[in-house]
Amino acid sequence: MKRWLAVGAALALTFGLGGAATAQQKTKLTIYTALENDQLAPYKAAIEASVPEAEVVWVRDSTGVITARFLAEKDNPRADMVMGLAASSLLLFEKLNLLEPYAAKGAEALKPAFRDTAEPATWLGMDAFLGAICYNTAEGQKAGTKAPASWKDLTAPAFKGKLVMPHPASSGTGYLMVAAWLQMMGEEAGWKFMDALHENMAVYTHSGSAPCVQAARGERVAGIALDMRGASEKTKGAPIDVIVPAEGTGWDMEALAIVRGSKNAEVAKKVADWAATKRANEVYAKFYAVVAYPGVNNTPPNYPEKAEERMIKNDFAWMAQNRERILAEWSKRYEAKAAPKN
Repeated sequence: MKRWLAVGAALALTFGLGGAATAQQKTKLTIYTALENDQLAPYKAAIEASVPEAEVVWVRDSTGVITARFLAEKDNPRADMVMGLAASSLLLFEKLNLLEPYAAKGAEALKPAFRDTAEPATWLGMDAFLGAICYNTAEGQKAGTKAPASWKDLTAPAFKGKLVMPHPASSGTGYLMVAAWLQMMGEEAGWKFMDALHENMAVYTHSGSAPCVQAARGERVAGIALDMRGASEKTKGAPIDVIVPAEGTGWDMEALAIVRGSKNAEVAKKVADWAATKRANEVYAKFYAVVAYPGVNNTPPNYPEKAEERMIKNDFAWMAQNRERILAEWSKRYEAKAAPKN
């Protein structure tokens, strides 16, 4: 009996150690992200289910903050991957040779706009977020304004002090709109338009969703914000119209990349391979109407019609290359109305 107990104890110890060894084989991946907080848990669960050896550790902040942090750490990177960050930021990192070259398996199946055309590829698109106008119909009626059909309608005198939009240095949504206006109108006309828009602006927030939330609450007549936030607030019952002007709107895509020099690159590559799959895009589609994989659609209630058709032909390389110059000019002109930073 003692002999069998000893054998059993030895087997238990062996399997126990094996289980511990298996648990220890998980690789912690530090991933810098600008994903919304409610997306972090579902994305982590989906990644770890598909790549069991990965343990996702998020470092999350706004697009501007994550971009600045990543650049500040360029000589001593602390992240293994960047995920859910604006492609315009990743193109800047690519230009500075901060990303690991890697073409994810299956990437050729994605929509062309979501694929890195550089050789070798370094980033992979996930989903797109668009600029939209959240217009409070009740407050607009009180103020004597009309629902804007174009961006220039927002410069009407009736909107003075009644608009809000994101700060482009803090928010990816803010920057994509500034870059879009400059591309759509040309630089001279674009800055002239923003001068007129500034006259009607109450404040520039440091969040891409806050302007729509404020409009939904009736604190502002209109806010320039994310498409999905607009649909969400309207579905909750807010008296808003979610408008994508017919002349087109700015957009950016969330993308991912592996950080050059990561010690965990092999596991990170498996995550990148997962990110290109239809299954991954079905996860993205729970939060975004426009995703990289063709045929994966999950248009939410109250999403603006023809929004994807109105995405301008965006020059991401230009957005990345001119980011510093554009933000400096924008700050010189409009920083006085920026919201205080927390």
